[in-house]
Amino acid sequence: MLTQLPTINALKQPTSFAWVEQAIANLDIILLDHSHCERKAAGVALNMMFRYPSNTKMVRELTAIAREELEHFELVNQWLERRNIPLAPLPPPPYGAGLRATVRPKEPERFLDSLLVTGLIEARSHERLGLLAAHCPEPELAKFYRGLMASEARHYGIYWVLAATYFDKEIVMQRLDELAIVESELLATLHPEPRIHS
Repeated sequence: MLTQLPTINALKQPTSFAWVEQAIANLDIILLDHSHCERKAAGVALNMMFRYPSNTKMVRELTAIAREELEHFELVNQWLERRNIPLAPLPPPPYGAGLRATVRPKEPERFLDSLLVTGLIEARSHERLGLLAAHCPEPELAKFYRGLMASEARHYGIYWVLAATYFDKEIVMQRLDELAIVESELLATLHPEPRIHS
């Protein structure tokens, strides 16, 4: 049975226990994928700063996020070294590409969708790191995941606050609702390869 965690209202469906079982049975792969996720998250923040350099508030907020994501990348890599897991490529699950496909190509819609999609990914990461913290049979690793949860929550909140800073709140909420449906549909069927977002 899943440990009850605070509900993230924007997520349409909670993670299934099948994912928890899959993740716990494949912790080394989950750790390697987590390393990739932290590196990608830093890259997303940097890319948005390059694409929208005149948005001062966004640049300030995402500078801090990129720095923190790189710190997490280093921390996860330390776990990989401790467990003798080499840094190596992993085929990504369809989740990220599926969400990116929903981002509209024209501005300013592209900016809005990019903020909201990134926030959804961070929200799902927060939920899943919480599940790993609650169910991981290794106390030290569980503590590590518990320590990362607050950062993930802060990150998704920042992306959504930025969306509401640059766009009308009603438009933001309507689009977030639409994207959240897609996000849950992408996770409705468990991907056969264990990943943070599988």
